[in-house]
Amino acid sequence: MSKGRIRHMFPGGNTSQGFFSYYDYILSQEEANRIICIKGGPGVGKSTFMKKIGDEMLDMGYDVEFMHCSSDNNSLDGVVIPSLKIALLDGTAPHVVDPKNPGAVDEIIHLGDFWDEEGLRKNKEDILKDNKEVGRTFKRAYRYIKAAYSIYEDNIEIVSWCIDNAKVTKLSEKLKNEILGDKDIGDRQGKDRKLFASAITPNGLVNYLDTLINTSKVYVLKGMPGTGTERVVEKIKEAAVERGHDVESFYCALNPYRLEHLIIPALNVSIITSNDYHSADGKNSVEYNLDDYLDTSELQKYKETLENNRSNFDMLLNTAVKTIAKAKAFHDNMENYYIPNMDFDAVQRCYEVTLNRILEYANERH
Repeated sequence: MSKGRIRHMFPGGNTSQGFFSYYDYILSQEEANRIICIKGGPGVGKSTFMKKIGDEMLDMGYDVEFMHCSSDNNSLDGVVIPSLKIALLDGTAPHVVDPKNPGAVDEIIHLGDFWDEEGLRKNKEDILKDNKEVGRTFKRAYRYIKAAYSIYEDNIEIVSWCIDNAKVTKLSEKLKNEILGDKDIGDRQGKDRKLFASAITPNGLVNYLDTLINTSKVYVLKGMPGTGTERVVEKIKEAAVERGHDVESFYCALNPYRLEHLIIPALNVSIITSNDYHSADGKNSVEYNLDDYLDTSELQKYKETLENNRSNFDMLLNTAVKTIAKAKAFHDNMENYYIPNMDFDAVQRCYEVTLNRILEYANERH
């Protein structure tokens, strides 16, 4: 049996808006067979539990989505088995997930059932102290990201003064017609699944786009921020959804409302943006560089400002990354109080029961 295909992504991010969640788009209530919310403190084994399930299903030939944590990209916030319509999600802060339709769709596995409460109470003061530091440190990180994005926006605005918007609009129309053809507006709107392909993490800006793009046709939009790449992608998305196509939308790690990449599975097409902060080159790709639509002589007037802004942006973003790493260190320290007080044999038995139940869904499907 061939191994399943793995896709990596982020359901939430450390953004200029603070922590921003697209958790509701991981797997909808209407679509899901089962959503399993896993609760428990740091170090109790939530991420390992989900990863073992994901790896097991991959070995059995199922495609699996690994939802990474933006505060520790080596840790998981969720695992999705799309063909079985089953998701396992970390239901703890900052992305609190609670059952919306208990029993019918959702359930809770509380790994806290397997800890020694008396042992944890002995470390109460230290746990409270570290937990407070985690919250304080993330708030500081978000202020740095917000400051960095203000400078980034200034460059976006300057570049926007120098772009030929008519040419950008013409490109939007050209690609829309090429991708969607003459298909009429649909009787139903397509579904729009929103997530992140990249995130600001303790290890810097991490991008999983290469695991997400597997379409036979890929359009790569290159261009400085401000050239209008996101407007092109937005127009194609809007037209695709109107024509009944389901889409996957991937948003900017800095600004969670700014669309960067789009996949239209039914058409086997992806549209991705590429710039200095997230370069992308797809197989079978067609490239368009929106920098070609810039008035370079006008842009040259702002060269020094743009370069200074870029330098300050990089400095602030780097500071934000270091601050997130400090928050992770406090979080990791809390794990030291939980790990010695966990009955991991009981966690393993819970894992085995959960895996067998998922396999029962798989057998029902066949």
